[in-house]
Amino acid sequence: MRKVLIFFAVFFLILFKAQKENLSSYNAISLNYQFNSKYFLFTEVQLRGIEDFSYPDYYELKGGIGYNLTKNHKPLIGIGRYVNYTEKSLSKEEFRIFLQDVINLNSGIFKFENRFRAEQSWFYEPKKSAHSKRNRFRYRLNISAPLNSKKVEKGTISANIYDEVFFVIPMKPSFARNRFFAGLSYQFNKEISLSSGYLWQREFGVISNRNFHFLYLAFSINLENLKEKSTQNLNIND
Repeated sequence: MRKVLIFFAVFFLILFKAQKENLSSYNAISLNYQFNSKYFLFTEVQLRGIEDFSYPDYYELKGGIGYNLTKNHKPLIGIGRYVNYTEKSLSKEEFRIFLQDVINLNSGIFKFENRFRAEQSWFYEPKKSAHSKRNRFRYRLNISAPLNSKKVEKGTISANIYDEVFFVIPMKPSFARNRFFAGLSYQFNKEISLSSGYLWQREFGVISNRNFHFLYLAFSINLENLKEKSTQNLNIND
């Protein structure tokens, strides 16, 4: 419990500092469906209030299919639509195809998630009637650990931090973004968890940089094909 209280104290100190600039909202719901022993489906919806915390001016909808090479190695291919609004009117929309690879490493109670992603994007700006495209490469190191149990199970509170770097082609500068997150998650049951925390994002520009401070809130749902799982168990028992 002391670890949780210390974490919240640091979290609110950072949040107080962020309010001196502009506090934005970052909300997400994700669903993973394991439909057999090897393949799974993924989908996620995000809403962000970037300029105004209470009014969403960005949304994304993405999904994909992944393959379990091993328990800790899960490549995925996905597509998505991403939309920005300025003054309550659509300013930019994006269609994206991405390849992702996730490799998990475990040491004691700590889980180290390495996520690599390569993206190809096509943009349209209706106000300018302009088209453009972009290649982007991302790497995220996510470290998590349970605080009140030895493993993640029902009722577990976990601490989570990650840092993610973004590199783009052909835009300049090539190192375009850095994103840092610190937060807590709560495991309601095997299927559902809730995460919340502080997310800091720096956008690097040719002339100047810009910081964003997000209050992050996300629900995660993980489902399995119980029929196939029970069949597999039956075969093993036989």
